[in-house]
Amino acid sequence: MTSRFAIIRDTTPAAAIPKGSVVAMGNFDGVHLGHRAVIAAALRMSRARGKPAFAVTFEPHPRKFFSPNTPQFRLTDETNKLRLLAGTGLAGAVVMTFDAARAGTTAQDFIHHDLIDRLGISGIAVGYDFHFGKGRVGSPSLLASEATRFGIEVDVQPHIDIDERPVSSSAIRMALAEGQIADATAMLGGPWFVTGEVIHGDKRGAGLGYPTANIRLDKDCGLRHGVYAVRVGRGQGKDQRRFDGVASFGRRPTFDNGAPLLEVFLFDFKGDLYGTTLDVAFIGFIREELKFDSVEALVRRMDSDATLARTMLAAAPDAFPKLGEIG
Repeated sequence: MTSRFAIIRDTTPAAAIPKGSVVAMGNFDGVHLGHRAVIAAALRMSRARGKPAFAVTFEPHPRKFFSPNTPQFRLTDETNKLRLLAGTGLAGAVVMTFDAARAGTTAQDFIHHDLIDRLGISGIAVGYDFHFGKGRVGSPSLLASEATRFGIEVDVQPHIDIDERPVSSSAIRMALAEGQIADATAMLGGPWFVTGEVIHGDKRGAGLGYPTANIRLDKDCGLRHGVYAVRVGRGQGKDQRRFDGVASFGRRPTFDNGAPLLEVFLFDFKGDLYGTTLDVAFIGFIREELKFDSVEALVRRMDSDATLARTMLAAAPDAFPKLGEIG
């Protein structure tokens, strides 16, 4: 039986934080292959020391604090980031509030107060480009010079490349904006996914023979508008059920050109999904969003989309994010 994934926040009493732990530190948006290399380094240190390993991350994302009025396409919200981290083998996550006080903390004070005094770490892993502290003057080299004086092991992971292109959250956002699902999946190490509650729509899909589960995504979601092969999870953990499907994300130009909406049609499913929460993993891009001259032409294309989606999904039988359960 596995232990529960622990969430440590600013309000967690210091006495409840296991001392001597190893941490992987970063923003971890998407928990992509570069992040996973940092996590793997922390897990290696933790096994060698016989101590638990935690992620140290920040919420809201620092970009949101510094540029609150700039659209922020996050690959994962806080909950999904933690679910992905829980699926890596870490014992838990330390979620630090990124506010004015945190932004004004010097790198040295962060190392000594937060990492050494409060968390009592014995080892830390970071990526080569991770910066922290006031003015982002904290660097892996500063961390190594300061922490090692206290007997804390520091592991700095180099960048990860795929086809000579560095893996990064920004590169994944760009791939999703272009509908390059295969590239995003490769950099993430698994399919990109979103989570949302099924809401009532205009019931138009049912009349066309394609009843859809409608999900409103974050207003800053930068996914390319179009049609996708998807795999859908309902429920959590060992009780989660999976379904194949086809989904459209966009403004429905044939009908109303309204606010962006994710409309998911589940293959071989009958039932009421209203009010339930679904995980929708994007497996393949089928086509861009189009405006059709008639409903009949739209339905013919939807039939073709569904056939293509089934083919894509048959070629990716195990494609789904590895998620852990959080409290």
